Amino acid sequence: MSDSVPAVAYLTVDVESAGQRLDNYLLRELKGAPKTLIYRIIRSGEVRVNKARARAETRLQAGDVVRVPPLRLAAPAAPPAVPRAPAREFDVLYEDDWLLALNKPAGVAVHGGSGVSYGVIEQLRRARPQAALLELVHRLDRDTSGVLLVAKKRSALKALQDQFRQRSTGKVYLALVRGDWPAARKVIDVPLQRYLLPDGERRVRVVAPDDPLGQPALSLVRPLGRVTPPPSCPTPADAGTTLLAVTIKTGRTHQIRVHLAHVGHPIAGDDKYGDYAWNRALARCGLARMFLHAWRLTLRHPVDGRVLQLQAPVPAELRDWGDVARFLE
Repeated sequence: MSDSVPAVAYLTVDVESAGQRLDNYLLRELKGAPKTLIYRIIRSGEVRVNKARARAETRLQAGDVVRVPPLRLAAPAAPPAVPRAPAREFDVLYEDDWLLALNKPAGVAVHGGSGVSYGVIEQLRRARPQAALLELVHRLDRDTSGVLLVAKKRSALKALQDQFRQRSTGKVYLALVRGDWPAARKVIDVPLQRYLLPDGERRVRVVAPDDPLGQPALSLVRPLGRVTPPPSCPTPADAGTTLLAVTIKTGRTHQIRVHLAHVGHPIAGDDKYGDYAWNRALARCGLARMFLHAWRLTLRHPVDGRVLQLQAPVPAELRDWGDVARFLE
């Protein structure tokens, strides 16, 4: 057991955790805490949300402050030495004194954790040691490229996260999926639930509308056209590929990937929810990454309120695959 004196902790709920139940949030945040302890401190009123008592089923919102009483937990094993993040700048789409919009490359995590030593934000901070504040406004999956927002002032961070929470931003992704997308299917409105695999890896699944652990998730889909693969591609003709513009009205973890796979049109190259045999075939003809790109983001400037319309150029490995480029003109 740890010899240090435990103290009250205050946890601020981030955008990704918005809508989660209090008990599930604490189980994730308080590593090593038994479930019986979590439920006991909630029932006793020792856990407070924004200074008020809360129930286990209370749904949290981004920005909520959760008070956790002093807990004496088993001391974690000493972490392995973590390599220091190298300094790195990323392609800048927009920058002023309050915010920074980057074009995140695929294959780079947005932050360290879960087996990743460092990500975009750690490398950016090393490259800009003079910056008083650099904080992620939202997240992108490691294998997703495109627009990523970073706040440079605390006031801008709160204002921008409020826009994401209130669903007033416009987020459009490009996704290449298997099969011919039916023109009549324009909306996917099914709730999602996060869970962990036995090895601790995070996953997401579709759940029934009345599932108490489900989080609302809404995606709007517009097909841009059927993509013709490269002539040498061994992908069967009946598999087909369709390029989609997907607008998400909620920002759930892996939302687009799970929604599209759920309706039978997995994203090309998706190694978690996709068609593995199809992915291997695509890799042999030049598509070696997931085809998901955060293409456009519309929001209001956190200070003067003007509309910012940000667009991240489509990476060459996606744009030049087959005849994708003709749909982007």
